[in-house]
This record gives sequence, structure tokens and C-alpha cells, in this order.
Amino acid sequence: MVRRRISSVLLAMVVIFLGTQTPVLALGGPQLPLNESAPNFTLPTNTGDGEISLSDYRGQWVVLYFYPKDFTPGCTLEARRFQQDLPKYEAKNTQILGVSVDDVDSHREFCDAEGLKFPLLADTTGKVSKIYGSFLTGMSLRHTYLIDPDGILKERFLGVRPAIHSQEILAYLEQVRS
Repeated sequence: MVRRRISSVLLAMVVIFLGTQTPVLALGGPQLPLNESAPNFTLPTNTGDGEISLSDYRGQWVVLYFYPKDFTPGCTLEARRFQQDLPKYEAKNTQILGVSVDDVDSHREFCDAEGLKFPLLADTTGKVSKIYGSFLTGMSLRHTYLIDPDGILKERFLGVRPAIHSQEILAYLEQVRS
């Protein structure tokens, strides 16, 4: 049983690193195909605006990042890096949206504690995380999806490293916009 689970994880990692343009198998489920419309969704947010839809950001690039849990070390580091680089994203007409299964109150407390100025969305049922292939045993996985101003899924970053992830996204944006 354990050997089979390890084999499945290794297979998923190999498929992820192949970098194919077709849907890939990843830890969390099948991935959406690149260069096709990103699935729209509407989720409640910590910002006091009620709900946010992905379609609200047409005309902008969107960094849609999924993360496991508010206030955990890796998630806090990743959010801090995005906040630190927020002016660079804004200069590139790019919106950051964080998603986890935590509720709006947890997101509000997390944003207040960390000084986050971008929306965190509450996917409490995991429905959106599942659609994007970023859900495993009750939590969102650390996956990021880059969506262009026309709503097309341009890139995915799976199993990211929180300390350098924001810089990876900025470098990618620089590359595709040059």
C-alpha cells in the first residue's frame, strides 16, 4: 500500500516535470490544459466586497495561487513575498488572488496580521481547488496558475517553493511580456 502510494507520487512528479502542454497528472488531480480558457469561479473574500469572480479581472494578468493554510510558515512566507512584490505586479497590470479552504474570518485575520493588500478567497468546500487540480485531503495544494488578460490559462507552477515563488512569477511575466 505504501509502496503503491510512493509510486503514484513519483509518477506524478515525473509527469509534472515533463512540462507538456496537455493536461498533466499532478498531486491533487489532473491539471487544466494550457492555452485554453481558465474556469471562471466566484468565491467570498476577506476584503469586505462580498465575493470576487475571476472574470472581474479580465483585462489584467491574474496570479491565482492556491495554498494550504493561513498562518502556517510556508504559506506566510509565500504571502509575504507576494506582498513585498505587489508594486511590481501592479506595474505589470497583474492581480494576485490567493485561495485556500480557510474561511473569510481566517483570511481577514491573516491579512491583518501580515499586512496583505491583495484578496484571499475562501474556497471552504474545495470546489474551485478541485477544478484547478489543486486539492488533496481537505486542503488546497501549493499550486499557482497564471491567467492572461483574455482569461486564458498560460502557465502553471506546481509544488512551488514559497521563498522564491513570487520572483519566479515576476520573471515569467517579464519573459512573456517582452
